[in-house]
Amino acid sequence: MSGLVRNMMVQAQPKFQVFLKYAKVELTPPTLGEIPQIRAGIGKLMSGARTGKWKELSVREAWLNSLVFAEVLFWFYVGECIGKRHFVGYKV
Repeated sequence: MSGLVRNMMVQAQPKFQVFLKYAKVELTPPTLGEIPQIRAGIGKLMSGARTGKWKELSVREAWLNSLVFAEVLFWFYVGECIGKRHFVGYKV
């Protein structure tokens, strides 16, 4: 049994290092220097929605945007289920 666990640890180590590498970049909160970029991105998104630029997306871009939207919605739902500790409704 000990050999099996040791073998699993050896195999998991490189994958864990890759996870840590990306987690340090992707899971950090924005710095104060990145706030203007975020505001510019939101402004660009809003102006694109007003001018109808979203109609000019390719099918691939629209599909990817739909997948991102679905993922955000899914994780919101999962967070709600975890928070209320039930799949449907709140226990009152």
